[in-house]
Amino acid sequence: MTKTALPTMLSFSAPDLREQIEALPEGAALIGISTDGRAIAVDLTGECPHVLVCTATGGGSTTVLRSLTAQFLHQGAHALVLDPKRISHLWAKGLPTVTHRGNVVGIHDALVGLGEELARRLDLTDTELNAAPRLIVSVDSAYHALRQLTRYWETFRDKGDPHMSPAVAALEAALCTGRAIRVHVILDGTPSFSVLGVAPHEMFGTVILPGSRPPPGSASPRSPAPRRSRAGSWAAATSSRRTRLTRRRRSG
Repeated sequence: MTKTALPTMLSFSAPDLREQIEALPEGAALIGISTDGRAIAVDLTGECPHVLVCTATGGGSTTVLRSLTAQFLHQGAHALVLDPKRISHLWAKGLPTVTHRGNVVGIHDALVGLGEELARRLDLTDTELNAAPRLIVSVDSAYHALRQLTRYWETFRDKGDPHMSPAVAALEAALCTGRAIRVHVILDGTPSFSVLGVAPHEMFGTVILPGSRPPPGSASPRSPAPRRSRAGSWAAATSSRRTRLTRRRRSG
């Protein structure tokens, strides 16, 4: 029986990989190399400019968020990194164009500030907006973060206040209006419709399934995150209902 050779892990330190990254247009970031050697990239300039990363615990989603965010920062973007575990994205703390928040109070306030930034950008002229940096909103462990935000809002919400947390509402607004104002959400997890207030699977143009083999046919954001395979270097990238098998790259 002929055994299929597993792809090797990729490193950003590899010269040929760096060349491919530098060759990508602004607004695109490498997520891996296909089995036939083609670069596979996320494109934020498409119809649905947000990215959903789905995996079981330990499947590599934090690494994907980190490497995508870092590539966009390299292109001149700014980033809001929401790290509810507090230790998953310490690399982002102290960077001049990054706001890193870990506790629920900080995440709440940062998202409320995001809502204000959305409103500001909607009032910009086309010339002013084109000059504004892309804003990447990177949300790790989104399901738990959104539930924490909901519970936090319930602790001090007055009778006349809206039922939905303003922080969660701001994230929903970013998903709905981000393409027009250069704001892009990279989200880890599968947030509940009842929490986020919108159908999450309809908001993301690209779904990345780290550490998994793609299911038969076209993958759908509606599908549950697959179990991590023993071939941990595989990743399935789904965009516009097409699934591509890639070799995952790692930081380094």
